[in-house]
Amino acid sequence: MSPDRTWAVAHRVLRQLRRDPRSIVMIMGAPVLLLWLLKVTFDNVPGVFERIGPMLLGTFPFVMMFLVTSITMLRERNQGTLDRMMVSPIGRGDIMVGYAVAFLVLAAFQATVALTCAIQVFGMPLHGSVWQALVIVFALAVFGVALGLALSAFAHTEFQAVQFMPIVILPQIFLAGLLVPVSKMPQALEGASRAVPLRYSFRALDGVMVAGGTLWSATLWRDTAITLLVPCVLLGLGALTMRRSSTA
Repeated sequence: MSPDRTWAVAHRVLRQLRRDPRSIVMIMGAPVLLLWLLKVTFDNVPGVFERIGPMLLGTFPFVMMFLVTSITMLRERNQGTLDRMMVSPIGRGDIMVGYAVAFLVLAAFQATVALTCAIQVFGMPLHGSVWQALVIVFALAVFGVALGLALSAFAHTEFQAVQFMPIVILPQIFLAGLLVPVSKMPQALEGASRAVPLRYSFRALDGVMVAGGTLWSATLWRDTAITLLVPCVLLGLGALTMRRSSTA
């Protein structure tokens, strides 16, 4: 890997994103719109928004960045862009990290906009540090980017990439405690949730925003470290499994 080649890939992707303002507006606005809808829906049901709001605040960037990353990566492969890069001096690691850097710039803005609106506009509870909550929301967006890059290697079309939503994404969200607290799940599902990275991400976000904890505490530090470590593993897996277009 070379920093110059990695940045060249990231710069090219960022230029493409800049030429598509409509998609950028949708990426930035969708989490805010969904949070508003959640707030209005549960206005007359005390405690629901306060309980699941912080977890959904992390869920939306995670899902959005997964979809954008996986679909974009597949489009690049099907258009032959990846083929051209892979026959150049640019290595697989440069491509994977370059794409990740570009989408993480977008994810940073998305996480900041979503968190700011959730706290300042919708009154989502925040008993801990703003920047620590932002770190976890951003880490979840990173997780979405890395998962999208890794799983895009196993899909041939954009439609197949979308099918990973019910197969891979939704089971993680359910097992992570969004709908039912993990402690109230059947024993078998509670055990399965231990292997779901989102469980630790949600627990860290809830610990900072609702419980007022700090990332320096042992539990929250471990949960945040897992949230950041899993994307690194996924990026490595994505680089190893990266292939050319299906016709190559």
